[in-house]
Amino acid sequence: MDEEKYHLTDDKYDILSHPRRRAQIQVLTLDPALAADVCERIGADKRLRRYALICPRSLSVRDAVEQVELTAQETVVSRLLIFDVRRVTLPRLRKSFNTIVGYNRRDFNKLCFSICIGDGPVNLFRDGRAVDLFVPFLASHRVDFHPAVFFYDPFLHYEPNELLPQGIDDEFVIPDVIPKRLGPYFRSETTRVGTIRQFFRAADKDDQTRKERRRMLKHLYRKRLAEQFPGHDGQFKDLFSRRGIQLASEKMNLYPLYFEDWIYDLMRKARRNAAPKNR
Repeated sequence: MDEEKYHLTDDKYDILSHPRRRAQIQVLTLDPALAADVCERIGADKRLRRYALICPRSLSVRDAVEQVELTAQETVVSRLLIFDVRRVTLPRLRKSFNTIVGYNRRDFNKLCFSICIGDGPVNLFRDGRAVDLFVPFLASHRVDFHPAVFFYDPFLHYEPNELLPQGIDDEFVIPDVIPKRLGPYFRSETTRVGTIRQFFRAADKDDQTRKERRRMLKHLYRKRLAEQFPGHDGQFKDLFSRRGIQLASEKMNLYPLYFEDWIYDLMRKARRNAAPKNR
């Protein structure tokens, strides 16, 4: 009996890649305040209005987790994924995020890009070791999410003594009051993070007002860094630039400084990479 012969041809089609992506941005978070800030910033930028934007719609944490799970496979048609990777909500999203990364891993930093917005390592502000602690922290996110850029957001970062204890049977609540360490910079220490975000993004204001609010936010960040790490102003200078700060092998930016610029550049890069190459 003649042996069966199989003729295999390589059509160069990669089943793990998804080249037919749309000019679409997907925001993945459980926090309605952060979702509103990201989406309104994108919507207010004239360069970004042509892009489709998928934002969370659920009000409860439980529904938001389910929504992320259900839309995981749909991420393969987006050119940009924005992950909220803060410590307090990441355990609830880890499974879905792993699935999303698995679907898109082959295309990251080529046909699609990811941006991480998050807090810092536990006990970041103890002993003045911010730089040392950030390096392994950022490295772990780079391995897990392959981000083109990581944005550290001071309004997402709560030290252990700034979080209210929650019982095992309590409904999980995302902290929405500004961290205690930032309280002295505002009129009330119980000001909501959403209120602060709305003020600084000034989406409904004119260009001049938005620029002034950005200057105010930069001033706040600089003042806080100077007080927390006296004598190290030069070390953090690049944190206020578009390129961000280099920390050993890792890089970090400060949210929301140059956030829209990064989105614009990454969406253009993804489109160029997807264009047919001349043979």
